[in-house]
This record gives sequence, C-alpha cells and structure tokens, in this order.
Amino acid sequence: MLIRRAGDIRSSEITDEKLYRGRREFIRKASAATVMLAAGGLFTGESLAEPQNQWPKGKKGPYDTDEQPNSFKDITTYNNFYEFGTDKSDPAEYAVNFKTSPWKVAVEGEIKRPAVYNLEDLIKPRTLEDRIYRHRCVEGWSMVIPWLGFPMADLIKRLEPTSRAKYVEFTTLLDPEQMPGQKRPFLNWPYREGLRMDEALNPLAFLATGLYGKTLPNQNGAPFRSVIPWKYGFKSCKSIVKIRFLQTQPSTAWNDAAPNEYGFYSNVNPAVDHPRWSQSTERRIGEFFKRKTLMFNGYTDQVASLYSGMDLTKNF
Repeated sequence: MLIRRAGDIRSSEITDEKLYRGRREFIRKASAATVMLAAGGLFTGESLAEPQNQWPKGKKGPYDTDEQPNSFKDITTYNNFYEFGTDKSDPAEYAVNFKTSPWKVAVEGEIKRPAVYNLEDLIKPRTLEDRIYRHRCVEGWSMVIPWLGFPMADLIKRLEPTSRAKYVEFTTLLDPEQMPGQKRPFLNWPYREGLRMDEALNPLAFLATGLYGKTLPNQNGAPFRSVIPWKYGFKSCKSIVKIRFLQTQPSTAWNDAAPNEYGFYSNVNPAVDHPRWSQSTERRIGEFFKRKTLMFNGYTDQVASLYSGMDLTKNF
C-alpha cells in the first residue's frame, strides 16, 4: 500500500487550529446500537440525546486534574479520527451510523488466554470509574475530558501476559465502507499504536467506554479505546479490535508514516518541537490565549520514573 508521508499532507488536513465554529450543528440521537455498560454487566443502548454539557470542576480521584473539563459539545465536535476524515468536524458527521454492536476484540501474542472476546466479556461493569484527564494534541491544541472506563492494568492482569511480553499493541477496526477516511492511503491502515508494558500498567493508562457519564460517542472512538494522558493524542487507539502482547517494539501508524515527526514514545515534551511547529505552548479549545505546555502534560509525578535515564530528546 502506498503510504503518503506526513510532509505531503496539506497543513489544513492535519494542523488546523481553528476552533469548530458551528459549521455543522451536531445532532446526536440514540439511533444506533451503541454500547453502554449496565450495572448487571450487559450492554444497552443508552441515549446521548440530552447529555450534560458541563462537568463539575474539582478532583474526584487521585488521578484527576482539577481543571474545568471542556463541554460535551467541544469534545464531540472537534476531533481527530482520520478513519472518518481529516477535518475536525468530519468524525461527528461521518461516524453517525458507525456500527459498534456487536463488537469483538482479538487478544493475541504472549498471553496465557488468547482468544476472540465479545467486548462485554472483557469489561467488569461494577469497576467503571470517571477519570478527568488533560489531553494534548501534537497539533497544538488541548482539552480536558471526563472519561468513563477502567485502568488498562486491570484488563492486562486478567489476560495474564507471559514473562516474554514487553510491549502491547492496539489495532483499530479496518472497514473502509464504514470508515471512509481509510480509502485515502496517507496511513498504512489499519491504525496501530503501542506501549511498553510498564507504560500500559501505569495507573494513568486507561481504557474508555464512555465520557460525560454516557456511552462513548462514535466520533470519540466507540465502543472501546485507549487513553494515555501523558502522551500526545495520536498514541491513543480508537475503536480497538485487536490487542497483541509482543516481545519486541511494534510498528505504529504515524511512526511508520513519518518517523522524524512522530516517535514511538511521543511523550508530551515542550522542549522537543515538531519539525514544523513548536510544542512549547498549546491552545485549550474554547480559550483565546495560549498556555504553556507542561512536561508529560502535567503528569510528571506519576510517569517520570518510567523514563529514568532515557534521553527524551532522542526517544521522542
């Protein structure tokens, strides 16, 4: 497959920093069989027709930021999900009818329990929790999002990786008929991302099934996605259909396409600029002025020890 290098993609496709100004009013009704984890462990099609637009400010748990989350509208209408298009409004428009139920996830590699699982068999509904995380996009914008889900470590420990597992790889669904962006070969689809095992087991690493206390919207990675808040947003894999445990570092979609721009680690590091723009500041969606970018996106206390002794300029 021909891979279109990032340098060949128009800046308007990938580096747009304009806020979404209501070009398309987002109307979301519960018209598809989306998933929501109910207390009894089954999935239901809970409606997103009237979501709460603001989340109460303040920490609810030890990993939360105390910053005010962005509104539900911000979070669901200004997205990077290139499987549905490169414009920030494309995912909300083109993912409306994306089918997310039933959903299966293949677990492979260095694992004691390889199998193809129904999604509901991988998740313990009574352990779902809210996490309010900062997010930093490599393009220079940021959000604060209240996720619903569970620590990645909970699932990994239940799957029992072998001692040979040093990395975990996540793969997004490949379905160009549902995901029209996959018909454009600027990435080698399907989308793949990976973590070192100790990163995946860090308490901050999260698997989300919802946001704002509701079912995860299609444009935000339904029905099941990873959330890695100390890394740039592209490290989080959406609509996951495969999890592989590997002895060696996996190849990843953006690192394959442009290795000089998108490193495997991709930790938020304001001292390492993208070749085409600075990473020292960011613009929070909904705000006019830029703010200073924080090392590890503000999660230094929780994750800096993972990279002790590493050159984070070389290992960007």
